[in-house]
Amino acid sequence: MEGAVSFERRASRQILVGDVAVGGGAPVSVQSMTTTKTADVDGTLQQIYALAAAGADIVRCTCNEIAAAEGLAHIVPRSPVPIVADIHHQYKMALAALEAGVQCLRLNPGNIRNPHHVKAVAEECRDRGVPIRIGVNGGSLDRELYERHGGRVTPEAMVESALVELAYFSEVGFESVKISVKASNVPLMIEAYRQLAVATDHPLHLGVTEAGPPPDGLIKSTAGIATLLAEGIGDTIRYSLTADPVEEARAGRHLLEALGLRERQNVDLIACPSCGRAEVDVIDVAEKVREALAERRLPLQVAVMGCVVNGPGEARDADLGIAAGRGRGHLFVKGVNVAVVPEDEMVGTITEWADYIAEHGTEAALERADVERAEREARSDRDALLEAQGTDANASAERVEQIHRISSQ
Repeated sequence: MEGAVSFERRASRQILVGDVAVGGGAPVSVQSMTTTKTADVDGTLQQIYALAAAGADIVRCTCNEIAAAEGLAHIVPRSPVPIVADIHHQYKMALAALEAGVQCLRLNPGNIRNPHHVKAVAEECRDRGVPIRIGVNGGSLDRELYERHGGRVTPEAMVESALVELAYFSEVGFESVKISVKASNVPLMIEAYRQLAVATDHPLHLGVTEAGPPPDGLIKSTAGIATLLAEGIGDTIRYSLTADPVEEARAGRHLLEALGLRERQNVDLIACPSCGRAEVDVIDVAEKVREALAERRLPLQVAVMGCVVNGPGEARDADLGIAAGRGRGHLFVKGVNVAVVPEDEMVGTITEWADYIAEHGTEAALERADVERAEREARSDRDALLEAQGTDANASAERVEQIHRISSQ
């Protein structure tokens, strides 16, 4: 991937969730969970397809009752992505989900505490070749563990919970496991995963549980997940938001693209923070461009810049961009001016060119443009703006002079 920074990833085993490889150097995958009743087959499938379109590689559905297991039997063969059954207190629901054909189970050690039940599920998964995620949650630790670690949730307690469950699996020869140690407290979650990454070589599923609604939930989840990914820890991720789960899938995909851990499939919109030169409402234009391109899965970096003086140069690496000047928008491709359009046509023009570049490439876009004319008009607008505002639109020269006067006193 051009310009990508390579993070040295933690070595881990690899498991298969359906046809999606997790761990062992496989691309970090994105997960989310349906919010529908699993018994509602059509409604759940509709949400699964929406999640897959937003970037989810794996989707989890609750299996809390027989009706849900029956629903899974109809959902699994029609799903575009592998399905994980979320099991809580009833181990028999895990066995029912396996009969329904799910490609993975999620078990919470804090909820199914009978070792015989845990081993029975592991044996069945072993025989069927279905992996399990050990899903430790800071809010549902086994009471004995909680008390043994001082009556509070600690990274050590969460890791111990995962390793106890892993030992049960090992007793019956089951090793196809991935693990999560989620907490709503970000520093706690980060430290738990760091300790777990040292304690085992099983693949790790990252997430900040109960992160809450956006934007706070997005910030908390990104803080935890991105920190660990940048340290090379993590093989699959889930944003746990109080929102439409499509937002979870989209956020996870965008994070991996931003970190260079997945090939870009979505628009990367960059925009300047505005300054004294800006002749348009940059925030408004950027939002309109974002909305126009939101549903297009275009692997492009698109820039919205507030002025023509520095915009094209500052965003020269963008595949496509637009900068405002004198009531007009200056379109540029890889820093080269290619067109000048009226301000009210800026959003429509950048959308049309984005589609063209995605289909035909940058070189073809440059060839279709009257570059000389565009540059001539852009130069005229830049010169006019500099003449009107000067070379120091933010009056930084005066500030520097004042600083010198103060320091010399």
